Amino acid sequence: METCYILFGSNMGDKGSIFDQACLYINNRCGQVLQVSSPYESEPWGFETEEWFLNRMIVITTRMNPEDLLGQLLEIERELGRERHPENEGYVSRTADLDILYYGDRIILNELLTVPHPRLHRRRFALLPMCEVAPDMVHPVLGLTQRDLLARCPDTLLVKKMKFD
Repeated sequence: METCYILFGSNMGDKGSIFDQACLYINNRCGQVLQVSSPYESEPWGFETEEWFLNRMIVITTRMNPEDLLGQLLEIERELGRERHPENEGYVSRTADLDILYYGDRIILNELLTVPHPRLHRRRFALLPMCEVAPDMVHPVLGLTQRDLLARCPDTLLVKKMKFD
């Protein structure tokens, strides 16, 4: 069993309901959901759009190998309405984005997957929920805790912890 950290993001549709459905699918197909972070509202990173993102961290345990987990997450994104268009370069609005940030303490670099996520340490919207669920977890490549990564993060975009309804 491996503990995995999956970042959820959405800036289209009923983001809260989409998150709930994503968690249900992940729990039924990928592994047991152990913990979820608070919701965070985040300015879009890497592109311009009026609709801000809902971001949350999902912590699971899984028996799936990393590539199969990725395949299942991509299928869940599709079922939740995400459309990928290869001709689009850069970032676009989306109903669901599920990124594997960590797969245990493994370092994975292949044609399908890079783990830890290669831009994690540059994104406040990922580091804030990571710090909530695992602040002392050490990045296996950079050798820094999530708390230390957040303190050094160059990202200045606004990320706000949201209140639960």
